[in-house]
Amino acid sequence: MKIGYFGDGQWAHKAFEILEKDETIEIAFVMVRYDKRDSVLMDMARTRNIPVELCENVNSADFARRVKLYNVDLFVSMSFDQIFKKELIELPPFGTINCHAGKLPFYRGRNILNWALINDEKEFGITVHYMDEGIDTGDIILQKVYPITDADDYGTLLEKAYEECPTVLYEAIKMIQNGTVAPIRQEEIDAVGMYCGMRKPGDEVIDWTQGSRRVFNFIRALSIPGPQATSWIDGKKITINKARMVAGAHAYVNIPGQVLGKTECGFYVKTGDTMLEVVEYTYDGRIKVGDRLKTDE
Repeated sequence: MKIGYFGDGQWAHKAFEILEKDETIEIAFVMVRYDKRDSVLMDMARTRNIPVELCENVNSADFARRVKLYNVDLFVSMSFDQIFKKELIELPPFGTINCHAGKLPFYRGRNILNWALINDEKEFGITVHYMDEGIDTGDIILQKVYPITDADDYGTLLEKAYEECPTVLYEAIKMIQNGTVAPIRQEEIDAVGMYCGMRKPGDEVIDWTQGSRRVFNFIRALSIPGPQATSWIDGKKITINKARMVAGAHAYVNIPGQVLGKTECGFYVKTGDTMLEVVEYTYDGRIKVGDRLKTDE
């Protein structure tokens, strides 16, 4: 099977390595993002004498003419950033597929792992689906789900997705190659589904009037390698990477956002219902991680 590979980032690198080891699969070309070019993926392709394509508009007639010359069976997208139109999607005989780190038909769109944590989900999904002209709306080829615990944050979910997306994608490609796909229409799972928008600068500010559980989820959803949640103490910015729920904390009315007192690992902050313990943060030139405090150089 010949594939055209559209990719970016760590998941694309790992999937490329898996596909390259399969002698029954040939990567005919690699397409990277036009504005933010993945030099690692480009080098991986070129060292194997695989052509690297660049195109500002993959739906252009010029690109269609170029890509037809490769005579591929399937287009594969792993974190590519352009929307494919119908003519391009249907160009290969086996169509075009995409790997999405979300449990479709829910969590379509952007920044899915962040939103899953913010919404207090107990699991997240990785879905390989056929592309259509919608956003993450095509028929599902393969979907797997993974648990989310209170010990997880954005960093741990991202690492899990980096590890699992390539293997799920490869399994789906083999299903297509072997003719064992039984596509599932997303409408059969849920008629409406759910879309998530892209998070932007400014979205990281904590709303302490929310309940402790919501603030806890918000903080871990933005943890490193994300931008981290932020607030202010005495007019100075504090960047919070980790907080903990306080076992047995009582709900009571007080001033949300007020620092209530120090703890062995950090300090308590009043929320809209109870309180949270902040344990990893950067404030006034100091970085606090667990029981360690150091100067921010």
